[in-house]
Amino acid sequence: MRRLLPARFRALYLAPVLALVALLAWSLASPMGASPDDDYHLVSTWCANSARTAECAPGTSATSRVVPEALVRAPCFAHEPKISGACQKTAFNLDPTPTELTERGNFQGAYPPLYYATMNLFTGPNILLSVFIMRVVSVLLFLGLTVALFLLLPRDRKPTLVWGWAISTVPLGLFLIASNNPSGWAITGIGSAWIALLGYFETSGRRKIGLGIVFGIAALMAAGSRGDSAIYLILAIAAVIFLAFRREKTFYLDSILPLALVIVAVVFFLSARQTLSGIEGFSGVEGFSGGSGQANSVNPSTTATDTVNPLGLLFSNLANVQSLWAGVLGSWGLGWFDTPMPAIVAMGSLASFVGIVFVSLGWLTWRKGLVMAGIGVVLWVLPVYVLTKGLDPVGVEVQPRYLLPIIVMLAGVAMLSARGRPVRVTRVQWILVASALTLAQALALYFTMRRFVNGGAPGGFYLDSNIKWWWDIPFSPMLVLALGSLAYGGLVFIVLREVTALATTEAPAREVELSRG
Repeated sequence: MRRLLPARFRALYLAPVLALVALLAWSLASPMGASPDDDYHLVSTWCANSARTAECAPGTSATSRVVPEALVRAPCFAHEPKISGACQKTAFNLDPTPTELTERGNFQGAYPPLYYATMNLFTGPNILLSVFIMRVVSVLLFLGLTVALFLLLPRDRKPTLVWGWAISTVPLGLFLIASNNPSGWAITGIGSAWIALLGYFETSGRRKIGLGIVFGIAALMAAGSRGDSAIYLILAIAAVIFLAFRREKTFYLDSILPLALVIVAVVFFLSARQTLSGIEGFSGVEGFSGGSGQANSVNPSTTATDTVNPLGLLFSNLANVQSLWAGVLGSWGLGWFDTPMPAIVAMGSLASFVGIVFVSLGWLTWRKGLVMAGIGVVLWVLPVYVLTKGLDPVGVEVQPRYLLPIIVMLAGVAMLSARGRPVRVTRVQWILVASALTLAQALALYFTMRRFVNGGAPGGFYLDSNIKWWWDIPFSPMLVLALGSLAYGGLVFIVLREVTALATTEAPAREVELSRG
């Protein structure tokens, strides 16, 4: 065993590099404007600083702006899966000029301002370079928080962190974290904040201070990106306080930090007009998606009708909302829902998620069980309420990405240890999960790149044989695909082996309060 440990830890040091390569591959896999409502989000980013009128000039009204044409027309391929990213070279100019008048943007505070204000710092005359830098910044924020958490968390919380991210982010999470969509910040923020706060309650000294800082950064990212994410943050904080609660003075003093962030989340929530969507339903309201007020049906056979039976619609939504959960793991298309994934992607990701969560039930405690049940209720009731209130069926308006932050949290909570005993996954189980995720990620990356590189045109597996669109970089599509796929595969095998080893060795004698009773 002693001979194996140095090799294992040397391999673990490669994990951040491998994760960076894999996420950079995803950031290159699609062109500017590829994530949902990117025209809205790009314009909002360029217009986040009102003083920079050269890049975002006042429009003809308070609800319009004059911006580079490229930002407005970037999704020229949206909803047209056979049109590659090459349309950006023929349909408009990628330079800051000419400009165009648009009303699609965060001009009246539909979204919290923090994401757009931060990304505005990286805008410049080279639009494509600016877009790519923003994606890299989001990737680095995710990696920075995750690495910091792995180093700071107690020993028996490290498997929780790794498993939570591993089984919930293929393919949608990887796509969004490396995109220009504020949903990427929502995923990173919620997925990091809840476990940072739990570690904050369970540690002391410098480690506690570090986890408090990580929690604060992650909480601001979550609350400052989307109105619904601010609500998720409040729910996550409540769940962690319930899990870690102790009748001790130190616990009450420690609770000051999360309660302060609750106030911040409430302020972001109340300031975002986007949240009206959840209260009033989507019909005729600027929505969760991009503030467009447009229906976002991903299923052509699913449409709203003029005459709706509310009771029948409620029953139908209750019975079909699970498709939103599965959509996170690949059953829905990526991007503007025009990049379908092969069935094996959803099968591999879903099997990994369900399998690991099922294994975790053997380490169930009453507090952990109640939190998992509560998250399940939110996943079921919240989208059904929003859809039914707006007289919309599942498949219209509400998208899987809205639920992904709390699905990441559900995966992590499921892997919480009980009385210092981490959830144990056998060698065969983690190898099967790592293999399934490696295959699912590689195929998801390939079909995403194929859709944009050549519009899915015939030509075999080799992407370089029919390149219609690609970045102006010295790396070919096939090289990026190979590096991204190998890096992700190496990453999951290294980290899952490491946390499995942690769980099978004797843990420190520390009984966590969440397991009492």
